[in-house]
Amino acid sequence: MLFRTANTILIALLVTTIARAQEEHHHDEGAATPPSLGTVSFPISCSAEDQSDFTHGMALLHSFGYKNARLTFQQINRRDPSCAMAYWGQAMSLYRQLWDRPSAEDLAEGAKLIQEAESQSIQTKRERAYIDAAAAFYEGNTRRNFDTRRSAYSDAMKKVHTSWPDDDEASLFYALSLLTSPDAAKNNFAITRQAIAILKDVFQRSPNHPGAAHYLIHACDNPVLAADGLAAARRYAEIAPASPHAVHMPSHIFARLGMWDEDIKSNLASMQLAKQQKSFPDMLHAMNFLEYAYLQKGNLDQAKQVETDALNVPREDFVDMPSMFNYVRVRFPSLYLLETHDWIAAQALAVPLDAEPRFQAVVYWTRAVASGHRHDPKAAQDAVTNFDAKIDEVRKTSYAYAVDSMTGEQNEAHAWLAFAQGQMQSAINLMTRVAENQDREGKGEVEFPAREMLADMLLEEGSPYEALTQYRLCLRTDPNRLNSLAGAKRAENLISQ
Repeated sequence: MLFRTANTILIALLVTTIARAQEEHHHDEGAATPPSLGTVSFPISCSAEDQSDFTHGMALLHSFGYKNARLTFQQINRRDPSCAMAYWGQAMSLYRQLWDRPSAEDLAEGAKLIQEAESQSIQTKRERAYIDAAAAFYEGNTRRNFDTRRSAYSDAMKKVHTSWPDDDEASLFYALSLLTSPDAAKNNFAITRQAIAILKDVFQRSPNHPGAAHYLIHACDNPVLAADGLAAARRYAEIAPASPHAVHMPSHIFARLGMWDEDIKSNLASMQLAKQQKSFPDMLHAMNFLEYAYLQKGNLDQAKQVETDALNVPREDFVDMPSMFNYVRVRFPSLYLLETHDWIAAQALAVPLDAEPRFQAVVYWTRAVASGHRHDPKAAQDAVTNFDAKIDEVRKTSYAYAVDSMTGEQNEAHAWLAFAQGQMQSAINLMTRVAENQDREGKGEVEFPAREMLADMLLEEGSPYEALTQYRLCLRTDPNRLNSLAGAKRAENLISQ
């Protein structure tokens, strides 16, 4: 059975929601007088003016400024309809690797853009190779399997990388394609480690390239490899200080390593920059991390203020991104209530009836966890029944693939139901399965460790020795996590009595 993985290589559903909103509403970072977005060298055979704009577009693309990257490439094609690589750039702006799957509309439009690129007089073999690689992804009708598309693209980019081994862009795009592989986290991250080797090579020879630092952070965004991403995390915000996403991204590694002061500093800076640029999705994403980091520091008033500020963002600012609005109103309160162990309030968390089923599921998961802690089998059963129903509803949507990423929370909910019903062994078995998967692949940076939940069950059940073992294991994958530290201390006190 597949489990929820929060490694950003296998993007979780709700992060995808944020990503879509960022793509649609990312503020224009100033195409006329571009601020610092890093150093990119991507020579093309179009005019000098086209080259300058193309390079700027690529810098935006490497920091996931997809909307403005595409606007830049469109500007080139309006001025110069014969510039094939600008059409390629537009198509690549629709393939948001590490973020989400292109919609049917994106696929159809991307295919048209690549056809337009192929119809031009392409002057170099290298440009032809890039365009052919994109064609490998976009070819076929919109029903073509997504995994088939991305595998074909990765195979094609491997050929580009092999043919031009000193081309930073070929190296980066090939490494990025490896990170999106569904097998990236398997076999002790064998494919991911292959990508990391390529990325580190580019980072060493081009230390100001935004893509090298950015993709290294994503590659190392898991408990196993997080320490290997620290150097890139410390550099990325300096490389591209004009991008709220770049300023935020180091906190992915800081959160993995329990570096809460650095995490807070990173997200405060990103939040302020995003606010200045009126990029509300970037701002709220940083605030989500900020709330979690404050909770781990025990700064409950500051965490609560972050939640309040997020919930008070005017609804009209979400007019074109209702998914982001729903994310905020379920995830922020859920995080605060569960982290502070306010089980009564968590059990009563309201379900937004106008929200998509994926967000209603978050509330039912929250209720299941709280009901388990309160040993309330009736409420736990109600929560789990509704969670499972929402899973079935998601299967009928255009994002049915997201069910795989909800399986971890589904198993956690069922584990707490078993716990509330007094079925301790069943609860332990279910939660252990989720915990072991998280040990291998990680969880969301602002999500709850299943191993801590397992330790909580054991402690409440009267097994402090076993609970202490689990808390200590949790602190290996989630260093300096406040509730695991406190739980371990409680277990030690019980053992010493």
